[in-house]
Amino acid sequence: MLTRADLRGRVPSPVELRATLPRAEVDVDAVLHQVRPVVEAVRERGVAAALEFAERFDRVRPSSVRVPVEELTRALEELAPAVREALEECVARARRVHADQRRVDVTTQVVPGGTVTERWTPVARVGLYAPGGLAVYPSSVVMNVVPAQEAGVESLVVCSPPQAEHGGRPHPTILAACALLGVTEVWAVGGAQAVALLAYGGVDTDGAELAPVDMVTGPGNIYVTGAKRLLRGLVGIDSEAGPTEIAILADDTADPAHVAADLISQAEHDTLAASVLVTTSEALADAVDAELERQVAATKHAERVRAALTGPQSGCVLVSTVDDGVRVVDAYAAEHLEIQTRDARAVAGRVRAAGAIFVGPYAPVSLGDYCAGSNHVLPTGGCARHSSGLSVQTFLRGIHVVEYTAEALAEVAPKVVALAEAEDLPAHGQAVTARFAARGGA
Repeated sequence: MLTRADLRGRVPSPVELRATLPRAEVDVDAVLHQVRPVVEAVRERGVAAALEFAERFDRVRPSSVRVPVEELTRALEELAPAVREALEECVARARRVHADQRRVDVTTQVVPGGTVTERWTPVARVGLYAPGGLAVYPSSVVMNVVPAQEAGVESLVVCSPPQAEHGGRPHPTILAACALLGVTEVWAVGGAQAVALLAYGGVDTDGAELAPVDMVTGPGNIYVTGAKRLLRGLVGIDSEAGPTEIAILADDTADPAHVAADLISQAEHDTLAASVLVTTSEALADAVDAELERQVAATKHAERVRAALTGPQSGCVLVSTVDDGVRVVDAYAAEHLEIQTRDARAVAGRVRAAGAIFVGPYAPVSLGDYCAGSNHVLPTGGCARHSSGLSVQTFLRGIHVVEYTAEALAEVAPKVVALAEAEDLPAHGQAVTARFAARGGA
């Protein structure tokens, strides 16, 4: 089922690997001409435009953007007990991990009388996007809200598309997750119009203010990503998320049934989802193909899964050694990387590029999606080579606070003047020397 590439006996250069490894082809620029009018309409007409786009794209026009708090409470009360218990565990584990990511202010004494303090300050207000396309994602609410709360963000709003079958409100499970997390501000708006309304703010149908945010995070479709690209700068963003990815580095010790199940688990997200197996064992590759045929036929979203697994973004790469496999997965820089090899922990320690690494046979990606405690909002499209997943740090800004006494400034003044003159910016130096000229003339 998986297209196969044989790299045994040679490992291409990083440039070749980036060009030849399977990857979803997503051209955000290609949709910007569709996204820009949506963003401009919301900028000019606010809520009225957002509701018109909801009627066009979501087939429902909500009576208001903001969801009444009592509807959040009711959704939580009516949530199936087993789902509530699972969400509570998801939240508890995520809080445990993210609480340990908190940063502390650090003061460095550069010289006697001269200090620089790095002060960590949370973003004041953030907008968190929860998708509502082929599936319902209360777990994405958790993964966005928990790090923002642990960072100390004081004001946050969750956006999720209105659902025609739920009276123009987001899915009840999304609302329940918000209530469970103590979120009281939820907007029934999705797509590019949601990002635009978060950035510009507006006035709801009842006259209430919808305050703009300073930052937008959360995954979404290509139109959400396009709006993030257009509005980046006016607001901060976490990333331009693409289709989800899993790569599995495996040797002959891996269980082909487990490998196949994990490849399928990501493929069921979307027909563009990428599932890549990198292995030293041709026998394992054959066994995984056989398992895929068996398991795909039995899975609920078989058509979607088969399209993803047979698409150009998915495939199997044969390598000579695990070390060669590490080079391949580093070049691929997967959103999710599983290591199913001998001494998996040591192999994982050699990986330099991945959004999250799942070590050994009992740490499947699905665990990270829900209940590992890690965050599942991760870099895609090879961005794990340079970017991290969502964390407390996403919502913090480091501010340098500089304090120098007159004596400490006087001691370094000649160096400042020398560098200012070297850069032909003499007023920079004069801004230092003027302080001592004034004192000397007093």
